[in-house]
Amino acid sequence: MSFTALGSQLPEQQLAWVAKSKKTFRENFFFEKFTGTSDNSIVQTVTELKRTANGDRAMIGLVQDIAGSGIVGDNDIDGRRAALESSWVEIHCDQLRQGVSSKGRVDDQRSVYNFREEAKDKLSYWRARTLEEFIILAASGISFAYNTDGSTRTIGAQDDPTSLAYAADVTAPSTNRHFSFNGTNLVAGDTTTVTTSYVPKYGMIVDAMAEAKTRGVKPLIIGGKEHMVYLCHPKTFARLKKDSDFRDALQLAGARGDTNPIFTGASVTVDGLIIHPNTRVYTTLGKTSSVDKWGSGNLVEGTRSLLLGCQAIAYADIWGAAKWFEGKEDDDAKNIISIAAYCGILKPKFVSRFDADAVEDFGVIALDLTL
Repeated sequence: MSFTALGSQLPEQQLAWVAKSKKTFRENFFFEKFTGTSDNSIVQTVTELKRTANGDRAMIGLVQDIAGSGIVGDNDIDGRRAALESSWVEIHCDQLRQGVSSKGRVDDQRSVYNFREEAKDKLSYWRARTLEEFIILAASGISFAYNTDGSTRTIGAQDDPTSLAYAADVTAPSTNRHFSFNGTNLVAGDTTTVTTSYVPKYGMIVDAMAEAKTRGVKPLIIGGKEHMVYLCHPKTFARLKKDSDFRDALQLAGARGDTNPIFTGASVTVDGLIIHPNTRVYTTLGKTSSVDKWGSGNLVEGTRSLLLGCQAIAYADIWGAAKWFEGKEDDDAKNIISIAAYCGILKPKFVSRFDADAVEDFGVIALDLTL
């Protein structure tokens, strides 16, 4: 089948369209405020491939802080210099596409520009929503076979996202980065033990921040101060606001650095923790009661909040603005438009000296709660 480019779309129009659609993507992409190319980013973005002995690959480096107390006085330093504990992780990439088609020239009634405008907007939003869901699922350690409400993803005429090259890299939260809050203390993460008393409180924030720092999760440095991001469901934030200790802490909270985009959309900043509610945070709302929800008898409605530090997620965005195709089919009767992205998502892991050299998630801590 041959495709004919629409004659009305000049190269200048195509460039303007791509630029505008990229802007639309960024406006709808929740994690845009968290992304950056440096290691002082929650979502570290790779925009080009690195040449290796095994071909061009998307890679990021993880470098731990120097251990040891140093060389004292005039003692010889030769042969005793510390080696930087570093590792490279590869982000597997794959193509993800979506397209739309008009019903036909009679239905269009010469409104091709309206169709193009709607297609651009809806496809850009689709890309933002899909990647946002995949990033949250990867950080939460939940398979792409599920939606963020825990329901099984309906495939239909679409392809199974678990066949993406990076889908196999999704792993459950590592042992020492997975906790639940039982209403009083942090305990080891186990969805089968969650009860209706696992309600978030201010003490959870204090303990979670302490665990993160103790276990080597690197905080973001903003304005010379250390920060982390707490990504939670709006219902979790609502429960927090009902806690008297949390309300008292809010009254003592200092002014935040509004000039940094990471604060955009944040509800509050408490003890260096920037709280961002998001409806796509993982829950069990879509799961079947008494079958696969959490807790005893699979009856408890749960949610997995995320405490995020530097390099919590590695995101390869090789094509940047994505690739657009515009043409016709069915003897030029139908207008078709499609978008393609070549990207990859990974939750980096490292050998943690803070956890007896166990392999742990690098920049994210999962917190299981009742919803």
